[in-house]
Amino acid sequence: MEIALHLGLHCTDEDRILACLQKNSARLAASGTHVPEIGRYRPMIRQMLQVIKGGAPSAEAQLSLIDAMVDDDHAQRIVLSHDSFLGVPGRAVEGNLLYTTTAHRAPRLRALFANCDVSFFLAIRDPATFIPAVFARAQETNFDAFMEGSDALTLRWSNMIARLREAVPDCPITVWCNEDTPLIWNDVLRAVSQHDTDMVLEGRDDFINGLMAPAGAGRLHSYLQTHPPQTEAQRRKVVAAFLDKYAVVDALEEEIDLPDWTQSYVAQLSARYEADLGLIRQLPGVTFIEP
Repeated sequence: MEIALHLGLHCTDEDRILACLQKNSARLAASGTHVPEIGRYRPMIRQMLQVIKGGAPSAEAQLSLIDAMVDDDHAQRIVLSHDSFLGVPGRAVEGNLLYTTTAHRAPRLRALFANCDVSFFLAIRDPATFIPAVFARAQETNFDAFMEGSDALTLRWSNMIARLREAVPDCPITVWCNEDTPLIWNDVLRAVSQHDTDMVLEGRDDFINGLMAPAGAGRLHSYLQTHPPQTEAQRRKVVAAFLDKYAVVDALEEEIDLPDWTQSYVAQLSARYEADLGLIRQLPGVTFIEP
């Protein structure tokens, strides 16, 4: 049994992967991949994590969890997603680190499925936009209290992913940049679900269409119908061209309004993020999806 754990992270996917895969749940289940409704696993996983503390559930408890999620005894892969698997938004930044909870939350998640092959999936995001977004999501009114003295310039996703890798060394990790998601959407969906390359998922363009004006989305659909791309690289070029021409500005650009965050400071954060991506590409056991 394979368990694909999509960790989010906060303010990236917003359950879009689940929405698309669940729209295709019957077809995916026929090929062995199950995408259960969130009500069938999120409350149970939260409860079991509280019960086991630092230990591991019994084999019987593990089987009970899987049985509660899927009805098919022959399921080969189960996709589970929750952007708070590693903790709540208010704890995304602590002690100059991103997601300090990774070291203990990830092994506990893995322990829930000790007898399964577990893989982790997550999107990362430029701290220049991630920090304001997750701060707003945390519903904390004081930005300094949210940051707990952390310096945004010191935050590195490569450090967080390295800690994840150390915490669950037997689990493959797949990472991508949230900023690239529109261009690599099909690759992300396939990586998580492992559906056959010849299966075209219903609604796979819903996300991209939502980034464009209706006229642009319609023209993109017509173009892809009359000029079907022969490779995923060709499809990316087409999508990029249509987004460049028809994208709704508010869907791709975000206003940053935080104390002392000047344009120069934001540029520094983005530059360090770009440099950090090079370190992530070199991490062992990590697959980096990019255009």
